[in-house]
Amino acid sequence: MKAINPNVIRQFFILLLIVLMGSLIFQKILPYLSGILGAITLYVILYKPMNKMVAKGWNTNLSAFILLFISFVCIMIPVVGLGLMMMSKVEYAVDNSQKVVNAVKKQFENLESYTNMDLGSNFDTSSMTSWLSDSLQNFAGGTFNMSISIFIMYFLLFFMLTNMKSLREALFEYIPIKDNNLKKLSQDTNAKVKANALGIPLVAIGQGTVGLIGFLIFDVPDPFFWAAIVTIGSMIPFIGSALGTVPVILLALSNGNNLQALGILIYGLIAVGGTDNLFRLYILKRLDDVHPLITLIGVIVGVPLFGFIGLVFGPLLISLFLIILRIYKNEYGSEAQKL
Repeated sequence: MKAINPNVIRQFFILLLIVLMGSLIFQKILPYLSGILGAITLYVILYKPMNKMVAKGWNTNLSAFILLFISFVCIMIPVVGLGLMMMSKVEYAVDNSQKVVNAVKKQFENLESYTNMDLGSNFDTSSMTSWLSDSLQNFAGGTFNMSISIFIMYFLLFFMLTNMKSLREALFEYIPIKDNNLKKLSQDTNAKVKANALGIPLVAIGQGTVGLIGFLIFDVPDPFFWAAIVTIGSMIPFIGSALGTVPVILLALSNGNNLQALGILIYGLIAVGGTDNLFRLYILKRLDDVHPLITLIGVIVGVPLFGFIGLVFGPLLISLFLIILRIYKNEYGSEAQKL
């Protein structure tokens, strides 16, 4: 029997150590993964401004502090503000969810009178409301247990910005990927980060703004809350702004405001739906269009992991995973075919 080469045994042992230690590190850092993804996201966005400031003679640390402060004011405060509003409105949303569920049941009952079919007997409003309540509380609550993640994000981001050259050299030295594939990985990552972290939220904010205008025109109660729901819904493929407009229409119908419901329905289809295509054409197409399935799977994965911010980081995580798979295919696919 031929003996195993000692070099193979040593290599296997080292690889086993790497896998075990990497798994342990990943397991412990998983609760703060949003902070790491946030640092990567902001680094991609702030990389060019940082380079320009340093090239003009600005102090490196001062430039990094200024960019961190600007990012906090322009990105973190609005995101945290939206999350806090959602937290404060959980009880309001639960109350309204009960009204929406009752309104849906009422529409089923109206339909029954025309069709003579039993449509609403199995419609359990209490269990549905309970599920909505738990989902809303988990969605909002998971968002704001992130103070450590935010600290990690800005801590990492500061050192990434102030040590860009060292970071680049370390990536080329320690990541076991060919240089040309590593450069391709960097380019693809930049494109996907900008599409997920800039394109999707900008489209969502645009739709939320258009929705807010409509809610104000038709005198909808608490229009800013429903505009926030439209904003969140527009980040979710196949659901979109209907997450905010349909409940408003149902509530208007249940209150007997048929003209208001009709007006919101027409406005939602024409104005909100039309601007969605317009925003996606001029924003996402200019960055890097993200397939709706990637976004949907990302939301399903991201929200349980990261809470509210998972609407952005979930699709980003899936995009990075697919990039790594493509790099693996480029690295070893052709070699496997030769074997």
